[in-house]
This record gives sequence, structure tokens and C-alpha cells, in this order.
Amino acid sequence: MMKPSLSSMKTMGLLLAVLMVASVMFSLSVVLRDPPSDDVIETEAASRVLQSRLHQDGGLSEKKAQLGNINLVPSFDKESCLSRYEASLYRKESPFKQSSYLDYRLQRYEDLHRRCGPFTRSYNLTLDKLKSGDRSDGEVSGCRYVIWLNSNGDLGNRMLSLASAFLYALLTNRFLLVELGVDMADLFCEPFPNTTWFLPPEFPLNSHFNEQSLLRNSGNPMVAYRHVVRDSSDQQKLFFCEDSQVLLEETPWLILKADSFFLPSLFSVSSFKQELQMLFPEKDTAFHFLSQYLFHPTNVVWGLITRYYNAYLAKADQRIGIYIGVSESGNEQFQHLIDQILACGTRHKLLPEVDKQRNLPSSQVLNRKSKAVFISSSSPGYFKSIRDVYWENPTVMGEIISVHKPSYKDYQKTPRNMESKRAWAEIYLLSCSDALVVTGLWSSLVEVAHGLGGLKPWVLNKAENGTAHEPYCVKARSIEPCSQATLFHGCKD
Repeated sequence: MMKPSLSSMKTMGLLLAVLMVASVMFSLSVVLRDPPSDDVIETEAASRVLQSRLHQDGGLSEKKAQLGNINLVPSFDKESCLSRYEASLYRKESPFKQSSYLDYRLQRYEDLHRRCGPFTRSYNLTLDKLKSGDRSDGEVSGCRYVIWLNSNGDLGNRMLSLASAFLYALLTNRFLLVELGVDMADLFCEPFPNTTWFLPPEFPLNSHFNEQSLLRNSGNPMVAYRHVVRDSSDQQKLFFCEDSQVLLEETPWLILKADSFFLPSLFSVSSFKQELQMLFPEKDTAFHFLSQYLFHPTNVVWGLITRYYNAYLAKADQRIGIYIGVSESGNEQFQHLIDQILACGTRHKLLPEVDKQRNLPSSQVLNRKSKAVFISSSSPGYFKSIRDVYWENPTVMGEIISVHKPSYKDYQKTPRNMESKRAWAEIYLLSCSDALVVTGLWSSLVEVAHGLGGLKPWVLNKAENGTAHEPYCVKARSIEPCSQATLFHGCKD
């Protein structure tokens, strides 16, 4: 039998040495690797506490029961909120570029959420001090909060108000807590990983800090209340003055009631101006970026959106949204509005012209381009009239036109349960349009739609003596909601 050569023995020895070194290095990596951070441990513990409280047997209030669908996991789960990952399949890419500084600040804000979220140690400490009214230095969590009170008003105004409150929280390094209301958890996914933005039901909002007591001044130095609405008093409008913001800096809890779009007014606060310029180099993109970041439809609403889109809109070469916020009144006025919508659409190449002299389009100009027209209106008559125009007459160039309307119901009158879900679905579908025609910019629903989609809608001009004239419509100057102009504050220069 041949003995192993010297070279083969050296090779085997070298291989054995390499294996021994690798084994030692692996063992050291296991022993010496960094333990999970306190923030991760604390967040997971807080999530377990919240989940256990939300799923207790019996005795749950309606708000607690609705919170049971909240998904609290260490990171986002695709299956829990499909819209977060699939939105780009249904809406064209935004023509606006989000600033890198906004990306950075949103990441910092998510870190704040993990550290200060409900049932974390920091939250519990700050809440204890609120209940006791103790403002002594002692042990301080470093967390400050703004609580957005849910007005349960129409969906569009709530979304505009909530986006404004979030920007305020971002500018002041506060944690935004959202009062749940009747349907918020049914409409929107959690926007932040690892924690919830909903105000826990245990928070003593009604027992200790209800609106009446706060208006009378609770005397608690840990909390302040501000009422920011269109008809608020001059004293309340001083919220946007620099002196008022300085006074609020040392207040850990700010309770904010707002049912309108006050975001533009934040640009008037001198201490916010530089930060806002860095966040939004293009000022009128603020709501656009914030709404796309915050408002993700829940899976139930996303199902309504995607099924309708795929059935009626997906195959079209172009999608035209039309929002009609005018109810049917008289036959003459009704027909004038139909004529004005069609004139606006054809004048700006959004809708094709029809040829009422022919039954079929000329084969020489046959154009197979397809357009899907999506109409949002509480009155079915407008939809039927526009649909019949393109059903009964061929288009001059032979385009294929389909006209659709999902429902005849007036969502604004019953903004809850399935009606709110359908309203949110219509807002989202309008935001997916390639072009948008609206009867006016005074509807909060259409404001959210064109802001979310980054669209400058074509706005119909008001008819004179019931008759519309050129120009039938004009293009909005901004994608930003504009029905709520900056409030007059009366601040000192």
C-alpha cells in the first residue's frame, strides 16, 4: 500500500486548519454579536400590551373593538396593507420629486414613533405626569404629543385636516395621536411601522380632558387645547403666531381640534419657514407628498378600488375623471352644464368630438384609441346624459369611449361604514386619472383627489345667465388644495 505523499499531507493539514479557524470565528460572532436595542425590545413589548388590551374578552367599547384590526408587527406586512405596495400599479408616476430632506425627516419621525408610541415606557411616563399635573423636572421622557380630535365630519375635510396636523407634528417634533372616531381604522392602514397612531381608548380624553373643560382652561400645565377651524375666534387664530408657538414648546400634550385644511397657514409661522423650504422646495407639493405617505386604503377599500379599476378603467389608453358637485335642478340649467362639460373636454382634447350626422365613423379616419371616462356625482342624470352622447353618436375620429359611474349615492350625507369606504374608493379612483375636469374646487373630496394624484384639474367657469361661454374651463394653477386660503391671523410682525 502506498504511503501518502508529503504534499498531500500538507494539503490536508491546511484544509483542517481553515475549518478550525472558521469554526472559531462563527462561535465568536454568536457570542459577541450586539443584543437587540432597548428601542426594539420596548416597541415589541408595547405592541404586545396593546394587542392584549385590544383583544380582551368582553366589556370592549365600540372604539376598542374597531381597534382590533390594527396590525402591530415589528415591520410592515404586505398582506396586511396591499395598497402600500401596489399603488404604483394604478397611478402614474408623480411628476414631482420628493426632497431628500423630507425622506430624512420622515425617517426621524418613524424613529420617534417607535420610541414614544402608545404603551412604551416613554408614553406611560408622560401620561402619568399628565394625569397628575406634575411638571417637575424629575424623570422626563423627552416625548411630546399632539392629539388630533376626530370631527367625524365629511371624509375629505378630515383627510385635509389630518395631513395638516401631521405636518405640524413633524415641524414641532411631536408624536401625532389620532382620535379613532367611527370609521378611521376601516379606511386607512397604519402609516408607521412598529406602532399605532391611534389614541388608545384608555386615554382620559372624555373623563378629564374633554372639550368643555379644556375651553375653560383645565389649569393643568401639562396640556393645552387649540381650536383651529374656519369660524374660530381671533384668539384661536393666534395659534399661528410665533409667540403662541413659543409658549407651546414646553407643553408635553397639545389637543388640537381642526376640521379644515390649515396646512398653508403653517408657512406663515416664521420659525417654520426655513424647515418648510427644505422639506418642500416646491411649496404646492406639500399635501401631495404627505397624503401619499399617510393615506393607504385598507384591504377592504383597496378591493373596491382595484376591482372597479381592473373591470372598467385598466384597458383604456387614457382615463378622464369628471367630478360634478352640482345637483340636478332645472332641465335648462342641467343641459347647460352638460354642454359646458363636453365643450371643455373637446376644446382641450380630453374628450373626443361626436358626429351627429353619421351613424358610423368614416373608415378613412378610424382611430382605435380608447378613453375611459369616470364620473363622480351624487346625481345620476349627468352620468346618463354624457354616456348617451357617446353611445348614440360616433366620434369624429373613431375613438372608443366608455363612460362609468360606480354609485348614485351621496356619500357626504352618511360619511361612515360602507359609504365612507366607497367615498374613499371614488377619491382614489379620481386621483388615478390622467386628466381631471371638475365643476369647482370647493369640494373637499375633489381637493383630496387632485392633491393626492398630483393633478391640476380643469375647472369649469361659472356660467352667466345660465349659459356658458369661452373659455368653458381653465386649468388650476396648483395641485394643492386651495379652497382654504391662509387664515388671517393678526400676528405681530
